[in-house]
Amino acid sequence: MEVLGIDIGGTGIKGAPVVIETGKIASERFRVPTPKGGYPKDVAKAVKKIVKHFSWKGKIGISLPMRIRNGVACTAANVDESWLGLDIVALFSDALGIKIATLNDADAAGYAEVHYGAGKAKLGKTLVLTLGTGIGSSLFMNSVLVPNLELGHLRMSGTTAEILAANSTRKRDHLSWEIWAERLQDYLTYIEFLLDPDLIILGGGVSRPKRIKHYFHLLNTRSELVPAHFQNEAGIIGAACAAMTNST
Repeated sequence: MEVLGIDIGGTGIKGAPVVIETGKIASERFRVPTPKGGYPKDVAKAVKKIVKHFSWKGKIGISLPMRIRNGVACTAANVDESWLGLDIVALFSDALGIKIATLNDADAAGYAEVHYGAGKAKLGKTLVLTLGTGIGSSLFMNSVLVPNLELGHLRMSGTTAEILAANSTRKRDHLSWEIWAERLQDYLTYIEFLLDPDLIILGGGVSRPKRIKHYFHLLNTRSELVPAHFQNEAGIIGAACAAMTNST
């Protein structure tokens, strides 16, 4: 069975059909720019272009950079504040003429890893962290999502964890891999103290093999620590997966 997964970001919106049984992208993904300002109705029109591109009539899952509770936006990052309090399910379902499922983008990336990637068939607590502009986080207990965590905003050293240890900080401040790894280690130690996960999956651009070799050996955790299997397609795959397991 195939489900259309759509990942909405601050600069681009991308989608592709996903084979639910395997988590594989069924055809080349299609991308459109995120409309200037990121206003809800404009974003809905952009998503409609993706749906039209694939002539899609089946199930759709959509991931967005915001906390979503019962289909309603609770926060808004890199999009307009008019999303706050908006019934997202109604917005897209009305625009597309198809009932959709929706979730936070970090949770979508976690779905991809837990159901098809580095966390597949793992029992216990699995924490997925995406290291990029900020730090996205998702937590699963025996593959069941605990939604809407924002562990990148934990307070550390007088600031937040993501300002201290996000990949964007490494690049902006020209940190060596060793110095950045020390900061990341402090964050992981704090996370382990709070949550005691069985498995930690590190995602984002720094999980690519050519980057892993620079710092992964410098990290020390009680939990099993592994790089993510998916990168750019995680949001699409996870959104499609969520459409099969969530009604909102």
